[in-house]
Formats: sequence, structure tokens, C-alpha cells
Amino acid sequence: MYVVHSTFRAPDEKANEVIEIYKNRSRKVDQAKGFRSFRLLQHHKKQGELTVEIEWDSKVDYLNWVRSQQFKDIHDLEKKYPDQDLAAIVPSVKQFEVIIDE
Repeated sequence: MYVVHSTFRAPDEKANEVIEIYKNRSRKVDQAKGFRSFRLLQHHKKQGELTVEIEWDSKVDYLNWVRSQQFKDIHDLEKKYPDQDLAAIVPSVKQFEVIIDE
């Protein structure tokens, strides 16, 4: 299994707005080959610090998603978001190979 974390910091006062965006996400990634699960995590003390966690069957499946036209289309829409504070957010991406899953 392969897990990807995209962590970003939104202004605290806009955290709920970002959460609503993710509640209404397109779900295109859910249809990608190898997709397992999607989670949005919120830091327990820093309201605006959010992490998107996506689980994949393999690194190859993740890379195929990142190279897909659907991935590009979704991320192009983010750049056009009317709130420029949110449109300018650049996440920190970390990738993990699951070693033990009990």
C-alpha cells in the first residue's frame, strides 16, 4: 500500500470554507485505478492546518493518477478559485510506502 499526504495551511478563519470545498469534491480520484481511500485531516490545535491523505494500492497507481488528465483538470480548477488566499496555497506533499499494516 502507498499513502500520500498533502499538507497545507489555510488562514484559520477560512478553515471551514476549505473543509466545505473538500466535502463537495469531485470524487474523480475515487474512480482511479488503485485508489483505496480519501481522508481530510485537521490539526488538533491549528485549525487551518489540513492534510489530505489518500491511500493507494501501489506507488505506480498513484503516479498514474498524478499523470492523468483528470488530475490536471482538478488542479487547474484550484488555481482559478475566486478566493486568491486559498488559490495560492501550495501543499507540502509526502509519500509513504506502508511497511506494516496489521
